[in-house]
Amino acid sequence: MKKLLFLLLFPAFILAQDQPKVGLVLSGGGAKGFAHLGILKEIEKAGVEINYIGGTSMGAVIGGLYASGYTAAQIEEKILETNFMYLLQDKVPRREKPFFNKEYGEKYAISLPIKDGSLGLPLGLSKGQNVLNFLTELLAPVDDITDFSKLPIPFYCIATNIETGEEEVLKSGSLPLAVRASAAFPSLLNPVEIGNKLLIDGGVVNNFPVDVMKEKEVDIIIGVSVQGELLKREELTSIAALLSQIINFQMYDKSDKQVKLLDIYIRPDIVDYSVISFDKKDEILAEGERIAKPYRAVFDSIAKMQPNKKKLPKITPKEEKFIVDRINIIGNKNYTNNYILGKLQLREGDSVSYKQISKKINTLTASKNFKRIDYHFEKSFQGRKLEISVKEDEINSYLRLGLHYDLLYKSAVLLNYNHKKLLFQNDNFSFDIGIGDKIRYNLEYFVDNGLLPSYGFRTRYNTFSSDFIYSSDFINGEYTDFSTSLYLQTTYDKKFAVGVGVEHKNISASTQNISAEGKEDFFDKSNYINAYSFIKLDTYNKEMFPTKGFYVDVGFNWFLWSDRNNRLDELIENSASFQQFSQIGGSVGFATTFFNKLTLQYTSQIGYTLGKKESEIFDYHLGGYNQNYINNFIPMYGYDTGGLNNQSYLRSEFNFRYNFYKKHYAVFIANYARVEEDVFEGVNLLKNAKSGYALGYSLETFLGPIELKYSWSPDHTENYWLFNLGFWF
Repeated sequence: MKKLLFLLLFPAFILAQDQPKVGLVLSGGGAKGFAHLGILKEIEKAGVEINYIGGTSMGAVIGGLYASGYTAAQIEEKILETNFMYLLQDKVPRREKPFFNKEYGEKYAISLPIKDGSLGLPLGLSKGQNVLNFLTELLAPVDDITDFSKLPIPFYCIATNIETGEEEVLKSGSLPLAVRASAAFPSLLNPVEIGNKLLIDGGVVNNFPVDVMKEKEVDIIIGVSVQGELLKREELTSIAALLSQIINFQMYDKSDKQVKLLDIYIRPDIVDYSVISFDKKDEILAEGERIAKPYRAVFDSIAKMQPNKKKLPKITPKEEKFIVDRINIIGNKNYTNNYILGKLQLREGDSVSYKQISKKINTLTASKNFKRIDYHFEKSFQGRKLEISVKEDEINSYLRLGLHYDLLYKSAVLLNYNHKKLLFQNDNFSFDIGIGDKIRYNLEYFVDNGLLPSYGFRTRYNTFSSDFIYSSDFINGEYTDFSTSLYLQTTYDKKFAVGVGVEHKNISASTQNISAEGKEDFFDKSNYINAYSFIKLDTYNKEMFPTKGFYVDVGFNWFLWSDRNNRLDELIENSASFQQFSQIGGSVGFATTFFNKLTLQYTSQIGYTLGKKESEIFDYHLGGYNQNYINNFIPMYGYDTGGLNNQSYLRSEFNFRYNFYKKHYAVFIANYARVEEDVFEGVNLLKNAKSGYALGYSLETFLGPIELKYSWSPDHTENYWLFNLGFWF
């Protein structure tokens, strides 16, 4: 009826002196809002000139992009290529994470903020920084426009003031930030602060803002609603459903009133989809096109009444590079400019594009030190001036939890206390304690100076019990390491680190058997001081089961001093004395994937002792499968812990993983090693080579990997079942 009534009014419009102005209103609805594009396509085909656009939530996102000059086809292309759940969860590619986070921040299942001495919960699933980056990058062509009425098509969007419950009509300021605020769906995205007002999704107060459009100078209002419906009795089965129903009472009651203000009302049939049906975007887009086709005649008629249309500028995302000749950072109090620029890997005079800046901002996001990061460019002398506004996270401390079980360390619950800005700007304090069969802890204090050299302090206690070889005999031993170090470190491009340090170690290695004299036998009970240096590279794309990237960890240790010679009377008979020696060793690896399913992860390892050392305590001990060995304990499938021992070794591992279903993997591992006093002696590096193999199953979970493997070696008759639950620590 509404459509027929409108057609009857056409003659009056034709007789009018001025061509009619058309307003378009797009409702919120999360993923259901993709249907708006089908209507926009038909409007474009008919040649209708839209003179004003208003929207809420996803309607604001689609409407803001269209008002800026993008075509419906361009927006659709961007939607199809974007992983929206990835955006909503604020996930950052691992390559963009700070190096410190890659080393120490990827072993926790749960992270809880601590505020005013009490545990809390996040305000939303994510801070929404990825969404803001996404919008900022796309809206870069109009980033110099702060009055939304000056956009190619005038625009407004709706947000809700969470403190007062009032409606906020956003029509000026930062367009990406306004749209981000309008789409801040409660529990999914954190609220947004604009002009001292804390804003959330506009759908709470006005999900279909036709009344606002009615106040504009438009003659015809077209409205597209993708809202849901009130739940039926049988669907009210949870607290969440009840709360949603209560909120929807007001929303849908107001929307019914808004519909009466429309000239043309279009409602796609998408009741079977939810606000997070992002995996159904093809179907939702198709429904938008289907519902729009019957309105083609109406749109054609409107277009004929608009003979004098203004030509909209063609717009594309800005991909060209430009020189950043000035950088201005505001809002930072506890993190220096050097820290921020170091994370961005950006200096004045660098040449960048908007896409590259968006990726660099990801690194600041991954640091989890900032609640929000806004940026835009202004014209400058030789290029552009980059304005960065940061809002530091007010929460400085977190309690993080992890869980682990393996056959060597047994069970453990990992508790982590993380505190930022403890003593100085840019610092990070982290304390892990593993509570279980074997108490372990690791304390890290790191001051990250970004572009300048950084420094840190580390202390770690680790202990385990196992059968391993000492003096050519298997012993049932207890091995304990207590290490403390000071170091300097410089990182490059978030993936490469070099550093030097000095370390103190207290080593205790004993048998668990009682000697004839009725006391425990110690093979070592000494202190050591060593200087060390390292080079590390990490470009693996995932912390669990990487599918591509490289890894390098090479180090040099020079053992300068020990009090072992003063303790020989406390050790087993004929214990060797200490002499200075050094060791060089490390790992080099890569991962590559074939046919999107089969991954080969190759690792090559080496350890070599420079100078003859009498004591065997720092020999290389190969065997087992653990990834958390201390000192020179190295994994070797097919052998038990410490089954191969000597002063040097070479090892290669070929790890084949087949991803047969989502996060499930079938695994085959082959590893080969040579363990000798001097592996480079002679010309045949394969002489006396040992081999081992493993078959198994692995699963990615939020707790970490779950792995079950069967391991064997043709060199002997022993075989082993291996099991691991959770991240190694």
